[in-house]
Amino acid sequence: MRKISSITVALVLAAGLAGCGGGDDAGSDSEVKLAGLWPLSGPNATQGTDVLHGAELAVDVINNDHPGLDLPLGPGKGLPGLGDAPVKLITGDTQGKPEVGAGEVDRLVTTEKVAAVIGSYQSGVTLTASQRAERLGVPFVNEASSSVALTERGLKWFFRTGPTDETFARSMFDYLKARQAGGDQIRTVGIFHSNDQFGNDGAGVTEKVAAEAGLPVAVNVAFDPTAADLGSQVAQVRSKNPDVLFVLAYTDAAIKLMKTLDQLDYYPPALLAYGSGFADPAFATGLGPLANGASSRAAWSSEIAAKRPAAKTVADLFQQRYGAPMTENSARAFTAVLALAQAIDTAKSTEPTAIRDALRALDIPGEKTIMPWTGIKFDDKGQNTGAAGVVEQMIEGKYRVVFPAELSSAQPIWPMNKAQQ
Repeated sequence: MRKISSITVALVLAAGLAGCGGGDDAGSDSEVKLAGLWPLSGPNATQGTDVLHGAELAVDVINNDHPGLDLPLGPGKGLPGLGDAPVKLITGDTQGKPEVGAGEVDRLVTTEKVAAVIGSYQSGVTLTASQRAERLGVPFVNEASSSVALTERGLKWFFRTGPTDETFARSMFDYLKARQAGGDQIRTVGIFHSNDQFGNDGAGVTEKVAAEAGLPVAVNVAFDPTAADLGSQVAQVRSKNPDVLFVLAYTDAAIKLMKTLDQLDYYPPALLAYGSGFADPAFATGLGPLANGASSRAAWSSEIAAKRPAAKTVADLFQQRYGAPMTENSARAFTAVLALAQAIDTAKSTEPTAIRDALRALDIPGEKTIMPWTGIKFDDKGQNTGAAGVVEQMIEGKYRVVFPAELSSAQPIWPMNKAQQ
């Protein structure tokens, strides 16, 4: 299979600002341009690159014939609704900064003439970047930002394919309920979160769902995501000794947290993370055995993928291309690009309004995706109502699905520090 280079992969869609002749210009081009907007440099570059790789693979599936792949746009080449036009992915680097992300949207829409934007991994960047796309009148499809607030703004051009933090929180609290039924003593929970859009929104959602579950929040600690040391913050958590610690952190902080727990010889019975840095391959490689025991919510799992032929095929293609396993982040990006491409193909147009209308009408059954979801169908807020999550635990250097029971491949290790013995 032909290798597609990282920043040059394509997705053709020459549209631009609504009302500025973008659709006519796009019709004169042979390719469909889409923008991919992620942190490709800075502290979150490993996650951003992983997301990019998932998007690139989706472009390859669309542009090249994969006759044995039972996914929409897998067999055949290009978009049949647009005369088999290929797709071109034009990337922008947010550097993990909201203001840079918004500026990149301007550049990609006005200069590169893309008709839609995919991004931007970090919720804080997605917030500003999607607001800019809203002003410009182009569809913005989010792949991996889970802040509930993103779909509560009344935007007309914003769509999110993945689950929200509230969806994930409910999955994790269902897991805790099952643990209680099995005899584990869970009386209080704690929250440890980055002081940013992702962390603050997720902490609020956790408090809400904890109250519904009748579990008091014993401690809620916010930390500076750029802090060099987390010792004092972890000490605050230890002083309250919660039975479960919920964590919202990007990669650097996730690694620092696990190292600090080891240094202080303190582990809560369970640590449940909201993905993000805990889903980054660098988390396991950077920590080695210290990563064991941590649990995380996930929108995709290689173990679940193995039970669905199309998902296994895509995961194998990813491994062949990049020499690394497909992750939750790359799977979510793959899914977002493919869903957007299906909408464009159905619209038979590169005009932004036509694409937006096709996204609103999109209805993809779960078996036609690589995700463990019921499907992709957006509500009036732009949220995919079919998205769902599972709970995984790092056991012997690999995430294993531990909940729900019907999808699990391993028994949870409780308390978590037993996984490191």
